[in-house]
Amino acid sequence: MGIQINGETYQIYCEEATATVTFAGTLRLSGPKTYREIETVLNGLLERSPQTMTLDLQPLKFLNSSGISMLSKFVVKVRNREGINLVVLASSSIPWQKKSLKNLQRLMPGLELRVRDGPNRDDLDI
Repeated sequence: MGIQINGETYQIYCEEATATVTFAGTLRLSGPKTYREIETVLNGLLERSPQTMTLDLQPLKFLNSSGISMLSKFVVKVRNREGINLVVLASSSIPWQKKSLKNLQRLMPGLELRVRDGPNRDDLDI
C-alpha cells in the first residue's frame, strides 16, 4: 500500500511497507508552500519511525532550489530523530544530483548517499 502524488511534470510514490519515497520527473514547484503536500508525506512516514528510510531520486530529472530546501529541512528532521537511517539513491547521469545531494551529507553525516552509474530511469513502474 502506498501514497501517490501526481503533478503535471512529476510523480511521487511513497511505499509505506519499505519506507521508500520515489521521486520522478521534473519538480519545479513555485515555493516552499507548494511543497507542503510532499512534506506531509515525508513527515508521515518519519512519524512511523522506520529503522531505515529511503529517498529514491534516481528518476528525478530536475529539482529546483525550493525542492532542495525542502529535502534539506527533511534531512535535518531525520538527523534529530534517533535510530533512523536515511538512504538517498541518486543517478550519476543526472548532473544536479551528483552536485547537490552531497550537501545533504553535510547536514546529516550518517546519511548514506548511493550514487549509481548508468542511465536514469525515466518513468516509475508503479
